[in-house]
Amino acid sequence: MKPKEVLALIKEKQIQAVDLRFMDFPGLWQHFTIPAEALDEAVFEEGLGFDGSSIRGWQAINESDMLVLPDPETAFIDPFTAAPTLTMICNILDPLTRQDYTRDPRNIARKAVNYMKSTGIADTAYFGPELEFFIFDDIRCDQQANCGYYYIDSIEGAWNTGRDEKPNLGYKLRYKEGYFPVPPSDHLQDIRTEMMLTLIQCGVPIEAQHHEVATGGQGEIDMRYAPLVQMADNVLKYKYIVKNVARKHGKTATFMPKPIFGDNGSGMHVHTSLWKNNVNLFAGSGYAGLSDIGLYAIGGLLKHAPALCAFCNPTTNSYKRLVPGYEAPVNLAYSRRNRSAAIRIPVYHVSPKTKRIEFRCPDGSSNPYLCFAAMLMAMLDGIQNKIHPGEPLDKDIYDLEPEELAKVPKTPGSLEEALRALRADHEFLLRGDVFTPDVIDTWIWYKMEKEADAVRLRPHPYEFILYFDI
Repeated sequence: MKPKEVLALIKEKQIQAVDLRFMDFPGLWQHFTIPAEALDEAVFEEGLGFDGSSIRGWQAINESDMLVLPDPETAFIDPFTAAPTLTMICNILDPLTRQDYTRDPRNIARKAVNYMKSTGIADTAYFGPELEFFIFDDIRCDQQANCGYYYIDSIEGAWNTGRDEKPNLGYKLRYKEGYFPVPPSDHLQDIRTEMMLTLIQCGVPIEAQHHEVATGGQGEIDMRYAPLVQMADNVLKYKYIVKNVARKHGKTATFMPKPIFGDNGSGMHVHTSLWKNNVNLFAGSGYAGLSDIGLYAIGGLLKHAPALCAFCNPTTNSYKRLVPGYEAPVNLAYSRRNRSAAIRIPVYHVSPKTKRIEFRCPDGSSNPYLCFAAMLMAMLDGIQNKIHPGEPLDKDIYDLEPEELAKVPKTPGSLEEALRALRADHEFLLRGDVFTPDVIDTWIWYKMEKEADAVRLRPHPYEFILYFDI
C-alpha cells in the first residue's frame, strides 16, 4: 500500500487509532499509538519523534531524540484492540541527519538485502522460518537475594497424570510423544487453528499448524516463505498473534527455547534460498539437487556458525536447547535428511523452485532481522569465496564411534562462547556497512553484561540440591 491507500483504508474501515511499532535492539516489539486523525501524508515523509534513550541498547540520554517513519506497505488491522486500530511497522531515523539509524534491526536487514543486490549474486533472498512455541496454563517465577524459582504448568503436561483435576480426564502427552496426536491428547487444536486463521487475516500466508514433539503444549505454525525483510516483519506478527490469542483463552505462550527440562526445546529452523531473475540459484545437479552456489552458501553458514549463534541463539537459555539428544542440531555438518545436523537439505519436493537449505540452529528468542541478515551475509561470504562445506554427514550421528564424532565441529556450548566467536569472526558482517562495528560492540556488551553475567552471578536452584549439604 501507498500512503494514500493507507489513509483511504482508515476512512473505509472507520479506524480510530494508529499503532506505530518498531523493534528494539535485543528483539522485542515496541509501540506507541496516535489518533487516526493525526496521521496524514506528511507523517510518512517527516516521521514522528520519540525518546530513543529509553529503548534497550540504543541512544544515550544526551542524544535521545529519534524519529519513527511508518512503512505503509506493512499496514494491517489489529485483531485484538477494542477500538479499531491500524498497525504499521516503522523504520528509525536520526532527526538531525535523516539517516537510517545504524542500531535499528530493520535497517540492518534492509542493508543486508541491498548489499546482496550490489554484489550481483542474487536479487532476492527468501526465508521461511519454522517457529516452535509452548502454550502454558500458568507461569510463575521470581528471583530475589534469598530465593529463586520458576513454576510452569499445562493441562496436557506429562507431570499431571496424577493431579486431582476434579476430574482428571487423562490424555496427558508423554515426554517426546507430542508430534501429531489428534484430540483429546492434543488439547490445543482449536487455539492453534484460531492463531492460524488470525495470521491469515493479518496478511501472513500459512501452510500448516500442528502439535510439536514436547509435552506441555508445544506447537508450530508454518508460514509460507517470503523475502527477508517481509519475513522478519511476519515473524513479529506471528509472535504477537500467538501470544495474544493464547491470552484471549486464559493461557500464555512463550518462544523461550528450553522451558521444560527433559523434553524437546523450541527452535526456529530457517529455510532459505537465493534467487536471481526468478531463477533459484540453489537448484542444480549436485548433492541433494544443489548447485555449487548452494553448496558454497552452506560452506559460509558452517564456517561462521559459531559467530552466527550470537545472533541466531542469543540467550543463555538457547544453550539449554542446543544439547545432544533432543533433536537439537549441535553438529556443524550438512545432510539431506539428518535432522541432527546443523544444515539439512529438505527432499520433500524435487522441483528446482522448491530447492532450499534449512539452517536448524536458530531459535525464536532471536531478533529475526539480525538473525536473517547475519545468515545472508554468511551465505554471501561462502559464495564469494567458494567455501566448500566438505563431505555431507548422512550417517546417524548418534551411532558414530566417539573418535569419529569428535571430528565433527559443534555449536557453542554457551552464550559467552558464542559472543567470543562473534568477537573473533565478524568481518564478513561488516561488508557493505550492514553490521557496523558499533552494532557488533554494543551487541556483545549488552548480551554479556545484561544477560550472560546476570545469569552467571546468581545461584541456581539446582545448586542447592547438589551442594547444600557439603
